[in-house]
Amino acid sequence: MRQQHYSSDLTDEQWNLIRPLLPRRRPGKPGRPAEVDRRDILDAIFYLVRTGCQWRQLPHDFPPWGTVSSQLHRWRVSGLWDRIHNTLHERVRRDQGRNAKPSAGIIDTQSVKTTEVGGPKGFDAGKKVKGRKRHLVVDTLGLLIALVVQPADVQDYDGAREVIGQAKERFPRLKRLWADSRYGCNDLPTRVLAAFWIILEVVSRPFRSGFVVLKWRWVVERTFGWLGRCRRFSKDYERNPRVSETLIRIAMIGLMLRRLCPKETA
Repeated sequence: MRQQHYSSDLTDEQWNLIRPLLPRRRPGKPGRPAEVDRRDILDAIFYLVRTGCQWRQLPHDFPPWGTVSSQLHRWRVSGLWDRIHNTLHERVRRDQGRNAKPSAGIIDTQSVKTTEVGGPKGFDAGKKVKGRKRHLVVDTLGLLIALVVQPADVQDYDGAREVIGQAKERFPRLKRLWADSRYGCNDLPTRVLAAFWIILEVVSRPFRSGFVVLKWRWVVERTFGWLGRCRRFSKDYERNPRVSETLIRIAMIGLMLRRLCPKETA
């Protein structure tokens, strides 16, 4: 049992909520018995995402960084993180009095720089950023529906087809998406309606100066703000964009756990 605790650690209530979603070891299955507590592994992963530290800089009271990293990637390949995220998403929506499967959402992108680790990258000429672009579809609560990470030179309307396809596959009852003016190019709303039976409504900025809250678009901007609290996302530090997607889902898992089981404050 660890002696040092961090603000990113799971509480007992949060651990009891997520533990049944983890794979169980089959009784009588041969092999070496587990020597690492899976709760400590989860705490280490949430610490890494929240603080943005390097793998080798994980505090020594966590399990070895190689053990934590390999377990994260095994669960990524098996699809466990997606299943945990989707289960908690439905629970949060029900807890808020909503239908578990949303019918409307908001789409937007965020361009971030990459580092020297390599992997696919590009240059976003509009935002003058060399790196990758995060395509997000969120529901009206700001929770993640679909996510795609691509090189930054992929145009918003090109990346939209993939992320909207994922959103429609996950929630067939999805009928409407709000977006900014970039998604009105190349006849995208018509093509989205024909391919997915989704109404893509472009919300334009009014012709007046100063800050203006735009209909529904502020929801996805708030989601980017939530992700910005995790220093791991200040840049894209991963070689594989699929790992970047997984870490974003892990951050949303942590957020939903705090919604369902808030931590007590003094």
